[in-house]
Amino acid sequence: MYYYKLTIDNNAIGNITEILTSISYDSVQVDNIQKTTICETDKEKKCTCKSGHKWSNKVCETNAKCCGNNECTFSENSTHMCVSNNTVTITGSVTIKGVAYESCLADKGSQDYMSCNDKLLNRMKEVYSTLEGFDILKISKYRVGSIIVDFEMTIVSDIKPQDLIDRSENLAKNLTASLKLETTGVLHLSMPDNPVKYDSNHKLKCTSQEEFEGVSPEWTLKNHGKVSIITNGTESEITSVPRETTLILKNITEVWEGEYTCTYNQKNESFTISHIARAVMDVSLLPNIDITTDPPFPLCTSVDGLLNVIGRCEIRKSDEAYKVNWTSSIIKSAITQSKPFNSSEETVAYEAKTIVGCNSSVLPLTCTFENRLNQTREATVNINIIRVGEKYCEAEGDWKVTKVGYTAMINCINADGKRLRQCTGTEMKGKWEEESSDCVNWELSSVLQSANIVDIGLGILDENAALVFSRLENVTNNTNTINSYANMNASVQVLSTLGNKLNNINNDSTVNDVLESSSNLLEKSLQNSWTRKTNEGNLSLAEIYLSSVEKLIKVTNLTEGKKKTNIEVETFNNTDSRCTNIVFNVTVKLCDGIKGVVKTAGFQQLQLYLPHKNDTDQLNSIVVSTTTEEEENPVEVRIKFPLISPRPRNVMMRCVYWDNKTRDWSSEGCRWEHSSNNDTEGECICNHLSSFAILMAKYPVEIPGMNEITIVGLSISVLSLILSLLIELTVWSAVVKTHTLYLRHTAHVNISLCLLVADCCFLASSEPSELPLIWCQTFVVLKHFCYLAMFFWMLCLSITLLHQAVFLFHSVSKKNYLRFSLVLGYVCPLLIVTITFLTNKGGAEGAYFTHDTCWLVYSGLLQGSIHTFLIPVGIIVFVNVFSMLVVIMKLLNHPKNADKSQENEKAAAKTVMRSVVLLTPIFGITWVFGFGVTLLDLTYGNLAYAVNYAFTLLNAFQGLFILLTTCLGDKLTREALLKRLKKSAPASISDSTTKLESTWKK
Repeated sequence: MYYYKLTIDNNAIGNITEILTSISYDSVQVDNIQKTTICETDKEKKCTCKSGHKWSNKVCETNAKCCGNNECTFSENSTHMCVSNNTVTITGSVTIKGVAYESCLADKGSQDYMSCNDKLLNRMKEVYSTLEGFDILKISKYRVGSIIVDFEMTIVSDIKPQDLIDRSENLAKNLTASLKLETTGVLHLSMPDNPVKYDSNHKLKCTSQEEFEGVSPEWTLKNHGKVSIITNGTESEITSVPRETTLILKNITEVWEGEYTCTYNQKNESFTISHIARAVMDVSLLPNIDITTDPPFPLCTSVDGLLNVIGRCEIRKSDEAYKVNWTSSIIKSAITQSKPFNSSEETVAYEAKTIVGCNSSVLPLTCTFENRLNQTREATVNINIIRVGEKYCEAEGDWKVTKVGYTAMINCINADGKRLRQCTGTEMKGKWEEESSDCVNWELSSVLQSANIVDIGLGILDENAALVFSRLENVTNNTNTINSYANMNASVQVLSTLGNKLNNINNDSTVNDVLESSSNLLEKSLQNSWTRKTNEGNLSLAEIYLSSVEKLIKVTNLTEGKKKTNIEVETFNNTDSRCTNIVFNVTVKLCDGIKGVVKTAGFQQLQLYLPHKNDTDQLNSIVVSTTTEEEENPVEVRIKFPLISPRPRNVMMRCVYWDNKTRDWSSEGCRWEHSSNNDTEGECICNHLSSFAILMAKYPVEIPGMNEITIVGLSISVLSLILSLLIELTVWSAVVKTHTLYLRHTAHVNISLCLLVADCCFLASSEPSELPLIWCQTFVVLKHFCYLAMFFWMLCLSITLLHQAVFLFHSVSKKNYLRFSLVLGYVCPLLIVTITFLTNKGGAEGAYFTHDTCWLVYSGLLQGSIHTFLIPVGIIVFVNVFSMLVVIMKLLNHPKNADKSQENEKAAAKTVMRSVVLLTPIFGITWVFGFGVTLLDLTYGNLAYAVNYAFTLLNAFQGLFILLTTCLGDKLTREALLKRLKKSAPASISDSTTKLESTWKK
């Protein structure tokens, strides 16, 4: 192919083609002569492409204005010319094996190089010059890597891809080489006229003369130096038919601006040929406008004053040349624009000045941006004037004067978003509320923007998502930069956005980034970042987070467990022998009715952030989520939770799951199972899959009417014990006539006295929450001592009775008895209480006693200070029961030859019943129910309730029973009292009473 440059008279141009076509020589035959470029030369050279021709790629790269235009202006000495629309440019490289052309790597000025270069060039031309329209082939350079030859070739007519393949295979065979070629001109890319409108829809068509069998087209976009593959997405759609592929773009924005490339790749072992067409799309942009005024709230000092106000509209920098117009439907004064200026590295500001009057209240001000295609976007701000007498908040730091009832806004420094502060009114003046920040870390804001466009079709979805997760993991690694609600919200929105867009995650690195970034958000240092100071009533971040991470974990291709600081994930397949996952020591067992992979995730700290509407209980476990590929009903999932805080006694537990419909925890389909480790572990059984946790009541189970029964019973007991002591004092000289009676009544008095003090302390501490800690501690010590002393005096009484019943003719002196009784009745309890007090951190709260109950601590079986009460009482009650049985046996011991008439049997039964009734209160036998109260947790239900009612009814009224049995039920005491009151006593008494009295006197 030959090119000639002719300088001729303009009038001769029309005949030049006809004249030159007739030229013929032996070695030259002109068969297709065409005019390509016509230039008019003056001071500058103005050139025009003839029909069927265009400016070359080289011209387009150096002068973008020429692309798409027939006319172009160059310098006078320029040699640029148009090329055929069908011109094919081929660039490529040949990788030659062996050392045959090793000399081509020599210095360019050497003879070896020139000889090698000519030889190789001729061999390449021998092959490619046979292509129709072959123009030029030149070698641009040689590289090392075997021997790599870079070359360029031009074909000025249509070329069939198969012809190029045949020649390339031939050359590869001749040179023992492989080729990599790239053609421009085989494909033709039709584009909309530049620039295109913002938010418009367009079609890009890539056509070829020949069909590429078995080859799929590939679309790419180069924008700001980054090349992205275009796929089917929410804003792009690719369709292909033979010889044509179409790219449909919807809602075009700045992200779709750049250089488009359509490519067909043909490959085999010896060559790779890429047929490429490129074109540029220029989008006429519209900005996002941030409009403000300075001052934000003009302050009037007089009713008819005038104030200067500056309106400011800020936008991100771009190459779009906007026309900006300021208007107002109410402001009558002129609005004067000033030149735009760079307000930051990334933004440019446009300002306008105007004057407003103080007789106005709200004045709208609008800035309108118009792009090259006359599209407009506007933003309006109201100028809220503070008139004379209206309340406002004074300027404070960065915050300027603000009108009451409005919210002041300031752009964030080195972050994206706004700082907000509300001005509220009082009777006298405005009051600033706490600042609320919507400032988001720049990098995190960029990550969120990238997450929003992962599926628009620009780039492969999985790769886009992988990049976003990687960036999110890097940002969240430094918790100090995201420790605010706005940053936490942005981070969770990234997870939520990707959770809704992704159907699978197969890359292990991406899975790791998902879990790592999700774990980072649960760090304890970010605890205050999960909730906004003002509750807006929307979904909480924790809800969105849980739902999003559950979705992401469900679509991951996890085959083994992953452990992060705050998230653990375990999996098992239904084909595995095991059917248990363990995360953070939580065991999830799911064996029946399951298909596919079961994934269990545990979340540390998340239980603190999920909302809970019921104030009577609180979460006491981590949140655990279990999902399967195919959820089928019914299922039975058993979950064992280690409790965060040990379960206090009588506190109810509730197994719950997160219900997205009610936005709260629900126990439907779940139940709590009692286990041997109820205090430190909770076991749940549920018939569905979800996110599970355990709720623990804040307060112990309350038995209906128990407090009322206790107060009434103790009150009656206190009055009865006082009355009993008064009766003893009144009749003491009359009834204490024998040694035995002295011993018995001494014990009665001390028992009554100890029980009276203990019951009074119990009543005084019946409302522990209202008592100071020191008083609560004092009452616990007194109750501990007095109740023990009461039981030890009961022991004295039972030992005395046992002694009298067994050793009928042996007596103990009064002095020795008193010594023995005082040591046993007061010294022993004192030692127990003192040692217990000192060994439990000096009577510390939580160790010796609890403030919640003002009583001793129960930490479990044989654990806690209460066992220093239970064990002595248990021993004493056992001895007392034994003594009572001995007494009853003695009462029933009558001669063998006695007449066993029915009357005698009835008398014996009455004797036993009377003995039990009379001895049970004074021996403290009813306290045996206390062991049932201790052993049976109220969460066990009816049995525990029955034992508690029995214990309370029998012991709250113990003082009354003592009065009835030891005073009013005793014949001598009753007769002495009646004499004292100068009343007649009834003469009759049953045989059983007589027998019992005789027993005491013995």
